[in-house]
Amino acid sequence: MRRRTKIIIGIVVLVVAGGLTAGFVSQRGKDVTPVTFGKVQRQDLTSKVSANGRIDAKRKVDLSANVMGQVVNLAVREGDVVKKDDFLLQIDQKQLAATARSADAALQAVFSDRDASKAMAIAADQDYQRALKNFDQKIIPRADLDRAQSARDSARANVMALEQRISQARENLNAARDTLSKTTMRAPIAGIVTALPVEEGEVAVIGTMNNAGTVLMTIADMSVVEAVMEVDETDIPSVKVGQRATVTIDAYPNKTFPGLVTEVASSPIKVNGVAPGTTQAVNFEVKIQVENPPPGVHPGFSASADIITGTRPKALAIPIQALVVREKPGKTVGKPQDEEGVFVVQSGAVKFETVKTGLSGDSAIELVSGGKEGQQIVTGPFRALREIKDGTKVKEMPQEKDGAAGAGGKS
Repeated sequence: MRRRTKIIIGIVVLVVAGGLTAGFVSQRGKDVTPVTFGKVQRQDLTSKVSANGRIDAKRKVDLSANVMGQVVNLAVREGDVVKKDDFLLQIDQKQLAATARSADAALQAVFSDRDASKAMAIAADQDYQRALKNFDQKIIPRADLDRAQSARDSARANVMALEQRISQARENLNAARDTLSKTTMRAPIAGIVTALPVEEGEVAVIGTMNNAGTVLMTIADMSVVEAVMEVDETDIPSVKVGQRATVTIDAYPNKTFPGLVTEVASSPIKVNGVAPGTTQAVNFEVKIQVENPPPGVHPGFSASADIITGTRPKALAIPIQALVVREKPGKTVGKPQDEEGVFVVQSGAVKFETVKTGLSGDSAIELVSGGKEGQQIVTGPFRALREIKDGTKVKEMPQEKDGAAGAGGKS
């Protein structure tokens, strides 16, 4: 055989052998699932509940009209700082002042009637005393004595009735003066005028059972500032009064303010005055007192907060995305049961190990039972966690290529 022929045959043999080897390696690679690895390790965990809301004053007063009338003098503007008892506005008081003067005149008239009645009672008593003496001396008959006694008793009763009328007239005068005083509004608290919907010349209307009265202005005491948050119903059981929080105010970017939970509502927030239905999101109001609020903060500023609901120092934990929730294998009666676990890597293959979880942090979750410190576990991708089974061969893939990793799923 010529040398050239031998070379060609050798090349063909090498090509065929290489193809067979590549095919074998390729086929073998198909049985190995590329995944990302993590470890069971100890770390400090902090559980948080995040919520959005607004800034508000802990103490604020909506001033409404107690009497009806035209606003004739408005002494403040929105944003003004007022002290307690400062003059705010004046409602026209001409008609109410006239009513008060009329009530005073009526009281004076009753005083005069009482004085006259007292004089008549004195005279009636003197007549009775004379009649009694004359009767004892048998100068007048019994009937004259009885008439004198009746006149005396009637005069005394008239005096008592006028005393009651004086009390009534005095109360009418007090009520008229009180109503008149309500035409002048003064600040009930010190604070800032945060809302002033009324203008000078408008007519203030008092509220009734079915109609709200005119809100003249709102005064807020910004010395104590609260962040009023809307927290989802699923997070409410873990939120308690006294927990610490971190508040971020949109108007002050890149700054955080410490806070303390002071109130957790027991009833959900009403939507348009009606409790939310089954198809609506149910939120509860949580108030956080902001410590060291920034100067110039105003009610209504948008805010967000992270409420710290628990901490675990040096807790045995795994990455959240490593947790797998799947249906418990085996036949079950009734509703299928779920179990939590992780895929532990042993000699290049995986094995599902059940765990019990506890506190959940931002990126890790506590293991209450199951799992050992230092164990290598599968953390992703999410699709791989759904598909791999006990005994599946795995190999590590670069972390930067894992674009599908997420929170554990069902498998």
